[in-house]
Formats: sequence, structure tokens, C-alpha cells
Amino acid sequence: MRIILTGANGFVGIEAVRQLSGVHEVLAIDALRYCPWRFEEDAAAGLRRLHLDLRDREATAKAVADFAPDAIIHLAAIHFIPECEAKPGEAVAINVEATINLLAACPANCRFVFASTAAVYAPSDVAHVEDGTIGPMDVYGYTKLHGEDLVRYYSQKSGFEAVVVRLFNVVGPGETNPHILPEIIKQLRDGARTLRLGNTAPKRDYIYVGDAAAGFIAAGTRPLPEGQRIVTANLGTHSEYSVDEMVAKIGAVIGETVTIETDPAKVRKSDRPHLLADNSRFKATFGWAPKHDVDASIRETWHDPRMLDALL
Repeated sequence: MRIILTGANGFVGIEAVRQLSGVHEVLAIDALRYCPWRFEEDAAAGLRRLHLDLRDREATAKAVADFAPDAIIHLAAIHFIPECEAKPGEAVAINVEATINLLAACPANCRFVFASTAAVYAPSDVAHVEDGTIGPMDVYGYTKLHGEDLVRYYSQKSGFEAVVVRLFNVVGPGETNPHILPEIIKQLRDGARTLRLGNTAPKRDYIYVGDAAAGFIAAGTRPLPEGQRIVTANLGTHSEYSVDEMVAKIGAVIGETVTIETDPAKVRKSDRPHLLADNSRFKATFGWAPKHDVDASIRETWHDPRMLDALL
């Protein structure tokens, strides 16, 4: 297959590049907002790179037309919530307007896979199902909800297949933003054994980055059920852990006691107590499920040297 992968230099994107390379012809697109390319072009493996800001409508349309993809996996976004809150206009421009440009260019015989988020859901004490209550709590969630609606609109208008993937919390090496696990590991690698953190009680569904990438690839390459042209599915593990529990697990990996102090500057005034995926639809639709549990995810994140590069 010929696959366009946007956000290819990002956290999940770079892992997707590794898994796609040599198997499919790939056009890897990124605006390079955070760092230079982290992988090389490989003509023998069918991998091409393109430095492109998707907010450029004409350049985006040309790139899609020239490559003629069978699938577009659209990962490009501002997804770090504090950055979205600080720069809401930029978040809308990248997460919504750039998505419109890509959707408008998508051919009718192509599948469009959109990276949405669990942040579109209203808070709940039970696992989120795709038909559950919608209620974003932040700019990021609203931009992705708008993106979902646009994906469905353009799919119906242009006739292409579409998959909306609601991604839960990703962990693993190669992070580009200071989410909770990289923040914990950075403090530990700097020598701290008492960590200064914000909210530690809320529980999250943590999926390993390699599994997240494989899930998106499955959504882009495996057939949809007969009669379905638009699918929305959660990508998570159906297990949740608090930051307190994650810290205890990391302590077990390094063989040391790790404690926590509350840093008032890092405490969020509003935080969901739970964020858990019901991933049964994804399994049933694509015949795929995550391979890593949270303990394996933490071990691989701690021992993988790529983590050091991400924390510079």
C-alpha cells in the first residue's frame, strides 16, 4: 500500500515509520516544529520524507495528489494540553484547519485515519465506550472533536473510508512533550528519589507507543466490516493506573524506593479522576489488540536509550 503518514517525526509517528518501512511505500510528512528529522530516507524501503506544514493548503493538496495514497494516517497535531491552553489559536489552526486541508485533498479511493483522543469524552467513573457521553474539558479535546466531525463530513461528501481513532495515554521512548512518565524518568535520571509532581491520584489508561503505532497501522490497512465506511474506535488497553501506582512500578524496575512530594505549580485545578478505554470495538473491527501491559511498557521506557534524547 501507499501510505501518507503525517506527524511522522512525532512520538507515535516515528514508531509508525519504523513499523511501516520496508512493508509499505510511505510518504512521511512533518512540520518539524519540535526537532529535526529523527530518521533517514530509505529509498530501498520505500520511505520518503517531506517537510510540510499542513496549514499550507496548496502544498498539502499537491503532496497528496503527487503521491496518490491508498491510506492517510493523520497523526499531526498539537497534543500537549498546556501548550493548547497557552496557544489556542495555534491549536485550532494545526488541529482543525490543517486537518481540513488534508481531508479536502483526500481521494475517494483512499482511507483516512484520524488520530483523535479520549479527551473528547465527558468524565466518567467507568470505561468509555464510543457511543458514550461526549464532553471535552480543554482546548485540545474540543479541537479533536471538531476534527472528528469534519472527518465524518468529508467522508460522506467525498466517499472515502474513514476511521476515527480515540487514543488514550501513550507511554514509551521517543516522547516530544513533558507528559507524566517522561517527567518522572527525567527526575529519576537526574538523581532525584523524591519526585516533585502534580496530581497523582487520577487514573489513566496507558498504552505503549509501539502498540499505539501498530493500532493506527491496523486501522489504516485492515479491511473494514462489510457495509461500514466510517468507524470510530478507542485505542487503549482497558487497564488504568494512578501516577502513584506508576511511580511504585518504576521504583520496582530500578530497585529503589521512590517517594512523591506535591509541587503546587504542577497541580491542575481540574483533572479527570478516571480515563479508561473500552477497547472491544477496536479488537472486533480490526482483529488487533495491544501486546504490552503497563509493567512491560515501563521497563522498556526506562531501559530504552532513546528516552534520553527525548528529554534533552
